[in-house]
Amino acid sequence: MHAIEVREFGGPEVLIARELPDPVAGPGQVVVGLAAADVIYLDTLLRGGWGGEHFPINLPYVPGGGGAGTVLTVGDGVDPAWVGRRVLARGAGGYAARMATDVDQIVPVPDEVGWADAAALLHDGVTAIELLRHAPVAAGDTVLVAAAAGGAGSLLVQLASGSGARVVAGARGERKLALARELGADVAVDYSEDGWQHRVRAATGGDGVSVAFDGAGGGLGGAAFDTVAPGGKFVTYGTAGGGFTEIDPELAAARRVQVTNALARQLERPAVRELLAEALTLTAAGRIRPAIGATHPLDRAADAHAALEARATLGKSLLLT
Repeated sequence: MHAIEVREFGGPEVLIARELPDPVAGPGQVVVGLAAADVIYLDTLLRGGWGGEHFPINLPYVPGGGGAGTVLTVGDGVDPAWVGRRVLARGAGGYAARMATDVDQIVPVPDEVGWADAAALLHDGVTAIELLRHAPVAAGDTVLVAAAAGGAGSLLVQLASGSGARVVAGARGERKLALARELGADVAVDYSEDGWQHRVRAATGGDGVSVAFDGAGGGLGGAAFDTVAPGGKFVTYGTAGGGFTEIDPELAAARRVQVTNALARQLERPAVRELLAEALTLTAAGRIRPAIGATHPLDRAADAHAALEARATLGKSLLLT
């Protein structure tokens, strides 16, 4: 099968197209023929050798955490009725024409949802809905979504706006700000400009936001924390700004801000499947739509990674197989 392989850690150039043996479904597994593969910023970090203590990887490896496609074969103990069904599949080795994964890692895709939209929900749909369970929002709340033009951020903007909250979007550059407005943001602030957090506070009348969702991390995440009103909530889940956001517990306590690091919690598989099913249902009903800004042929995975690292991708990035 056609696949992308990494034999050494490095820049996007280490993503090499190769022919590899077709995967075989073991007991409790299925093989999925992928039509679209998910690409997330974490993929670029792992490819560069970051995060080995959290995400151990043995070289060589096929990157990617899954995608959308059709079940081709099943292993022992799996209902053969899965064969031919459209599914979202999570698991290792998504940058490939086929991947094997456990049957409890797949979810049926409604007919109303296309391959690209389904693949775009694989990680970001789960993330967005789970974040709103950490910090539910409602009419009357003011919400900051930092990295609002990213895969998860663009869904958060839609979900928060649909809940009646006033949404302040933080993003870099007018193209991304325009997308955030299109998706329902009431205010859009460029967080590449110094003092952007003060503009967010000004948009709330000086009080600060009820909830801040930090999809940026690093220094940007620290600035996003500064926008939260006393008694509010700060939920961090991103690393695109240069690592995890570290908040001083004493400072958070003094301001009565509840801080949650969503990356510190690993969801069990049944919970992931439930969240995926909800994201697909919302998409099929037209209540959310993934903002897909770039699709690349599988062989051009390096281009997808380079664009993500350059912050040039508007919305979601996918590989089409």
